[in-house]
Amino acid sequence: MKVTLLQSSPEPIKAIYLACRTCYSQKPPTELEPNDEAKMLTLIRRTLSSGHHSVLEHATFSFSIEGVSRALTHQLVRHRIASYAQQSQRYVDFSTTETPAITIPPKIKGKNLEKFNAVIADIYSLYKDLVSEGIEPEDARYILPNAAHTNIIVTMNYRELMSFSKLRLCFKSQWEIQHMTREMRKAVATVHVELAGFLEPKCQHLGYCDEKVPCGHYVFNDESDAVRRKVREKWLQ
Repeated sequence: MKVTLLQSSPEPIKAIYLACRTCYSQKPPTELEPNDEAKMLTLIRRTLSSGHHSVLEHATFSFSIEGVSRALTHQLVRHRIASYAQQSQRYVDFSTTETPAITIPPKIKGKNLEKFNAVIADIYSLYKDLVSEGIEPEDARYILPNAAHTNIIVTMNYRELMSFSKLRLCFKSQWEIQHMTREMRKAVATVHVELAGFLEPKCQHLGYCDEKVPCGHYVFNDESDAVRRKVREKWLQ
């Protein structure tokens, strides 16, 4: 898996700050000169705590996500407030690939791994036979597994990225998409660490776990802001 930040809003903090100020100022946006970054972040934090999250939509991030399974992208595209461009199994011919690119769940080991690899080999052997016999890739692809690798570009505004992270950084989400979301958060940190720090599991926003069976990774008694900052710093390593 490889996650790369392709592009983002040139000044995401400024974009969010101006959106915050515009809502409560008599002046037009062009006359709202941004203050220093510390003051901009203070206003953004205050706006976030008030629940006024629409202003976050003015900052966007585009990611290249490579070498993930189709099982992952089927989950990913359920997040509807985003734009996607995915490698097509209809138009891309995978019969020329020497070794199939697949994702193997880490819990599949031993004899099960041998069986798994044998089935994958049979699937791709048949796929190649079908294509060589004149079957179009768009029809031959029906036999390809969920484990098959794919590449996808994802663009989300920051509000949706926060909502996405609340669900997919949860320890109860599936391992592959959870790992991908952590890599996306690291990529956002290269633009602004504070924005990356707000990308956290929903329990960290709620202050409690709303799952029927909690994961047990977090304690929600009197956890201080200092402790939470240390947790966020660890996430961003």
